[in-house]
Amino acid sequence: MMNIRANKRTKKLTKKEKKAQGINNQNSAVLKFIRLSPTKARLIARQIQGMNVEVAIATLDFTPNKAAKVLSKVVASATANAGLDAETATIKSCIVEKGPVLKRFIPRARGSATPIHKPTSHVFVEVAKTKGEK
Repeated sequence: MMNIRANKRTKKLTKKEKKAQGINNQNSAVLKFIRLSPTKARLIARQIQGMNVEVAIATLDFTPNKAAKVLSKVVASATANAGLDAETATIKSCIVEKGPVLKRFIPRARGSATPIHKPTSHVFVEVAKTKGEK
C-alpha cells in the first residue's frame, strides 16, 4: 500500500523561483506593536473592509480617530506594495490583532498603586485588484 501523505506534499518555492515565475505576494502591509487599542481599531477596520482603496482613504481622512490615521497609512502602504493604483484596488482584508500590553502603575492614596494597561496592536491589510465592474 502506498503512503498517501508522501504524494500530497508540495515543494515550497524560493524567493528566486517566485520572482522567475512572476509570483508577487507583496499585496499586503503589516504594522506591528502600534500603541493603539485593538478594540477601538477594529471598529474602524470593519468599516473599510471590502471598500475601494481610494474611497477608504478618503473616509479615514475625515474620521476623527487615532486608529483612522494609522489604518490610512497602512492601507496606502499595502496599495504601494502591490503596485496598484488607489482607483483599481480593493481592500481584501483588514485585520487588527492584539499585541503585548505595557503595564504601568500610578501611585494612589495611602501608599497603594493602581495598574495602568497600555494595549498595543498588530494591523494587517491586504489589497487586491478590483474585478471588472461592468
